[in-house]
Formats: sequence, C-alpha cells, structure tokens
Amino acid sequence: MITATETSVLPLPTDQDISGRTFGNEEIAAITKVLSTGVLTSTKGEFTKQLEIQFAKYMDSLHSHACSSGSSSLHTAVAAINPEPGEEIITTSITDMGALSSIIYQGAIPRFADVDPRTYNVTAATIERCISPRTRAIMVTHLFGNPCEMNAILALAAKHHLPIIEDCAQAFLSEHHGRLVGSLGDIGCFSLQQGKHISTGEGGMVVSSNPELARRMFLFINKAWGYGDSNPDHYFLAPNYRMNELTSAVALAQLDKLDFSVHSRIKTANQLTSMISGTEGVLTPTIHVGNKHTYWKYCLDVDSNVIPGGTVALGKLLKDKGVFCGPRYIQKPAFQCQVIRDQKTFGNSRFPFTLAAPEAVDYSPELFPGTFEALSRILVLPWSERYETKHVEYIAETIRNSVQTLLA
Repeated sequence: MITATETSVLPLPTDQDISGRTFGNEEIAAITKVLSTGVLTSTKGEFTKQLEIQFAKYMDSLHSHACSSGSSSLHTAVAAINPEPGEEIITTSITDMGALSSIIYQGAIPRFADVDPRTYNVTAATIERCISPRTRAIMVTHLFGNPCEMNAILALAAKHHLPIIEDCAQAFLSEHHGRLVGSLGDIGCFSLQQGKHISTGEGGMVVSSNPELARRMFLFINKAWGYGDSNPDHYFLAPNYRMNELTSAVALAQLDKLDFSVHSRIKTANQLTSMISGTEGVLTPTIHVGNKHTYWKYCLDVDSNVIPGGTVALGKLLKDKGVFCGPRYIQKPAFQCQVIRDQKTFGNSRFPFTLAAPEAVDYSPELFPGTFEALSRILVLPWSERYETKHVEYIAETIRNSVQTLLA
C-alpha cells in the first residue's frame, strides 16, 4: 500500500492527458484508415454513419446523430423541440453554459429549478414549481454521472405534456431502474469532450426514438439541408454542426472501450467510498436505490460546521498532495453568470430576456436553497478509468489525513 504519509505526492492519472485515457493503437489505426480514403467530411464518408448506427444501438435508441460538441448536441436538441420566442425551458441551476446558451440561441428563456443538495440534481418537486403556461420543455442534467430520479420526472412531464431533453454529457451508461439515461426522455445529449467517458477532444451525440425529432436534429446539424431528399433545400435557419470523419473514427474506437472505462470508474469509486466512509465531516455520494452512477467525477460533501474552512480548506490540503480537486465545482449558480445576470445576448437587445415573465428571471437566493447549500459543500475529485487501487488508497489516505489536520 502507498499512502500519503509514505511519499510526498503520488502522481494520479488524469483525463487531460494520456495517463488517464484509453487512447492506443485502435485510434491510430482508425485515423490512418480515414486518411487513406482521403474523405474527411461526414457527408461523403462512412465512419460517421457507422458511429451513428452503433451509438444508437448502444444507447437503446432508434436514431442517433453525431455533431461537433456536447454544446452543439444540446443546441440541436432544443432546436428540435422548436420553442417559440419567449417560451421557457426548465433547466438546472448547476450546469455548464453550453446547456444554457442552447436555450438562449433558440430565443427561449432558461427557467432555473433548484436541486437536491445531496445529489446536485433537479427533482420532480423542484421542476414542478417552475412549470408555467409558457413552459415548452424540461432539460434534466445527470450531473457527474448520477441519474436524476427520472420516473417521477417522466410522470410529471407526461401530466403536463412536456418533452424532456436529457443532458447526459457526464453520464455515459448511467442507469435509472435498469434503463440507460438518454433513452428515458425524448432526446438524449452526450459529450465527447476531452474529459468525458468517451473522448475525441470535442464532439457530441444526440439520440431519440422519436422519428420527427430525429429528422429535425439531422437537419439542424446539416444547415437544414435535406440530404437525400428528392428536392432538397435549406428548410429553416440552422448551423453546420457536423462531425468530421477523423473525429468519428476516434469515437468508434473509443466506443469499443466504453464498457471497460465505465466499469473501471465504478469499481474504483466504490473502493474510495468504502475506504473513507465514516470520515468525520465528510459524506460520500448519495445514489438513490435503482440508480447506477458512472462517476465522471467523484464528489465529496464537506460539512463546514464540522471541518473548519469546509470544502475550500480541505481542497487546498488535497491539492498540496497532488489531488487536484474542485471546491464548489462551478463556484456560483448558473444564473449568476454575467451572460444571464446582465442579459448579455445579442447586441444590446437583451433578447430573448425582454420577452420573459418576471417570475422566470427571479433569481432570489431564497428560491434556491438546495443550490446554494450544494455549492457551499461540494468538493469534486478528479476521476479516471486508469485509476488503480494504489491511487484510490493514496486519495483515501490523503482525505483522512487532511481532515485530521483540519480537526486538530
């Protein structure tokens, strides 16, 4: 066993370089094969088509389309829902800006729901408080790979006849009662960014079993040009979000390794949970019965009433030992980012916020108790499929020693 007391720092694999990724000869061979054809565009090549077929099967959906990033996958999903300007899409207060810009670019208003302070996810109860006559859709984020309580959310959405977009950027192969996230709602969105379970540097995937939504997503990715139609045209306003053949080739090779990556992350995360359970002032991840967490990152809940300095102080000690963690994750709720707070959108127009109902842009702290509690307590640990038991032991020992130092 290697512990924090036996060595100053044990280097940890990181998903930001080869030490924490599964890239190898398979990806090199795939890229070489693409280059040998000389066809790099997905409109003429075969790799993107194969990726879309295989990904749809993997994710238990009828349709799948590749796109240029996780952010573009969410934009594509919102565009498929096709909100009217000023309509609201309910989303989470703890999320990436890519999820919010997709709503704003389509002229809709992000309506923020509070989160469960232990899972960091929206719930049916927090979503229901946000539903209004202007609500067009619900966007749920399975944060860190921990699934939302989807059965209750699906029932709520059905009651109000609202489509659900699932943001699965951090949740490859996560499950809710035996069903894969991304296949539960109307559209599932995935990211292939550097640090995700599958990586191509940048890239995204959208899935749906609804043929009308799938068709609109295909068009949106392709400037709304009807490839394959008898009389194609640019049917509506849309960008070019296509994935190129080189990226698709890497994604195909990575897809073959997804089971290993997810299994490895779960195995080592469970080891850490076992090793640090009972540590004073620190709680391990909350996972509801029936859910499968696939650990994009591993999150600690740090009680500042017990540990002086809370998540920031503990995080500093961990970083000193090479565990480069993230206290507070996104630092502040998404609605406090300047683009939302000051409505910095198109020129000086503030559009689409000029169409918003007052309650949709009410960001009073008392409306978001779970959000502020969660961000004050969360400490995000790095995670990788290349972790071994020695790495987990080192992290566990570092956490325990750091807590004892702060309690002394």
